Amino acid sequence: MSGSSEATVLTTTADERRAPERRLAQRLRWALADGWTITLRDLKHWAAQPWQIVFGLLFSVMLVLMFGYLFGGAIEVPGGGDYREFLMPGMFAMTMLFGLEATYTAVTTDADRGVTDRFRAMPMAGSAVVVGRATADMLNSVLTLVAMAACGLAVGWRWHEGIGPALAAFGLLLLLRFALLWLGIWLALVLRSPEALMALQILVWPLGFLSNVYVSPETMPGWLGAVAEWNPLSATVSAARELFGNPGWGGESWAAQHATLMAVVWPVALVCLFFSLSVRAYRRLSC
Repeated sequence: MSGSSEATVLTTTADERRAPERRLAQRLRWALADGWTITLRDLKHWAAQPWQIVFGLLFSVMLVLMFGYLFGGAIEVPGGGDYREFLMPGMFAMTMLFGLEATYTAVTTDADRGVTDRFRAMPMAGSAVVVGRATADMLNSVLTLVAMAACGLAVGWRWHEGIGPALAAFGLLLLLRFALLWLGIWLALVLRSPEALMALQILVWPLGFLSNVYVSPETMPGWLGAVAEWNPLSATVSAARELFGNPGWGGESWAAQHATLMAVVWPVALVCLFFSLSVRAYRRLSC
């Protein structure tokens, strides 16, 4: 009897130790399921209104054609390389940056219409709404990159380092987009105003141009060039150009010499910061 009681106590103690792990796994499973439900909801909205996706893709293609054919002849490529091969990695990154506005618009629209408040009143994971939004935006970003790459190939852009490095470059571009969309979600949850989109656009364009996308930071005043070289966008563009085997600006600063490393460090740091801030901001919204 004593042996049986002792075994029962040991089994009960082991079950109690495993209980928190099972509860954590169950919460994670429900959070992922809720997040996917929100993702499907956003995808259904896009299917019902496909013009939003079409116009977004046309805007990206228009940028490639405009810079490739209207301004290409006026810009000297470093080392005498092909301008369109120099252009495309920068345009890929700029498209990822412009996605910040789409994320902000979608989140603020839901908040303005009361959709976010209805979600908060439902028995669902607190992170589901923001995670679902992020997943839907990432799927849209993949589609945009595919369209951009097809357009680039049509106008003469090529990668020269093999399919592996090319996929790594696209992965870094999507990582940048993943980081920026959390910034967009956080701004939308904090500001909660569709009218603030204009102010966001005013900030996005300088962030894009204050980089190595179009001009070399070495041609800027010293302090401004330093800011441009440490711009997360510059790191991703430099790394993508290197992985694609396309011409680029180079640079002597530590950030320019370690662009691939910074193309990972910057987005990871931004995700760690703004993911937690976004979930906290969502939970603190007033109904």
